[in-house]
Amino acid sequence: MTLKSSLALAGLVVGGAALWWRRHPSACPYGQRFWVEAPHPFITRSRLLSTLAPQPEETVLEVGPGTGYYTLDVARSCETLHIFDLQQEMLDHTARGARDAGVGNVVAQQGDARSLPYADDAFDAAYLVAVLGEIPDQDAALRELARVLRPGGRLVVGELFGDPHMVTSGALRSRAAGAGLTFAGRVGPPFGYFAVLTK
Repeated sequence: MTLKSSLALAGLVVGGAALWWRRHPSACPYGQRFWVEAPHPFITRSRLLSTLAPQPEETVLEVGPGTGYYTLDVARSCETLHIFDLQQEMLDHTARGARDAGVGNVVAQQGDARSLPYADDAFDAAYLVAVLGEIPDQDAALRELARVLRPGGRLVVGELFGDPHMVTSGALRSRAAGAGLTFAGRVGPPFGYFAVLTK
């Protein structure tokens, strides 16, 4: 086999794996958490804070915190931050990091984003970064997020090219409308953005 044909075969294998993963969404396993701990170009902590604009009196929800890449920065800017994840290991990791940092306003809850265990109109704001595409039913998750947001509340969705589950801003805009959310704008380029949706 020549080098050229070996490279072509490798490209097909990688492409096929990425396509399979995109069509079969799932959360990043705790054992592969290095992916969520890597630097996040374009969807930085400071850009999230300026886009979400959490206020000291607000109650905020983070869906899919992973190991807490954004958690502490947001928690320090609001009254209470609820973190919600499918994987208890991720929640334990993030809650431990908050305790170690002396941040005491983080409340962890395990579950499925397609059925949030919160009351209607419970949150002033919510956010999820590189998470929406991992949820098998994105429409159900967005409907649930809309339900738990207070009227006038805001949802920030972050996406980054390279994530096999990336949701484009066009697809997000369409899904948001179906969930009763208004697409209020995008911060950053199409390949690394935060979108603001309002209820």
